[in-house]
Amino acid sequence: MPTPVFLGEFEQFVLLSLLEASRDLGHAPVQEVRARLEELASRSVSRGALYRTLDRMEEKGWVEWSLDGSDVPERGGHPRRHFHVTPEGIDVLRVSRATLLDAWSRLGEVLG
Repeated sequence: MPTPVFLGEFEQFVLLSLLEASRDLGHAPVQEVRARLEELASRSVSRGALYRTLDRMEEKGWVEWSLDGSDVPERGGHPRRHFHVTPEGIDVLRVSRATLLDAWSRLGEVLG
């Protein structure tokens, strides 16, 4: 088994939401990731919390982003960042999932 990785719930939800949006749209604009994240987590998510988490994940090499110059909102005039999960981010999700499944399986008789 690979070295255990313990992602926080929010980090897992962000990565999963990014993967889902990228799969469906070919890219993941933040507003789409936020909408999917709020649906998955059943709670509201602030833009600040999401951007801080995405920035932390970028530092770890789990996500990357690009600017889409054609996607400039009328107000504000800044191009939007489009994110995607890197192969390292997918690996960390896989290892985290395996770690959690192993922990749950050890307590199957208690947790049912």
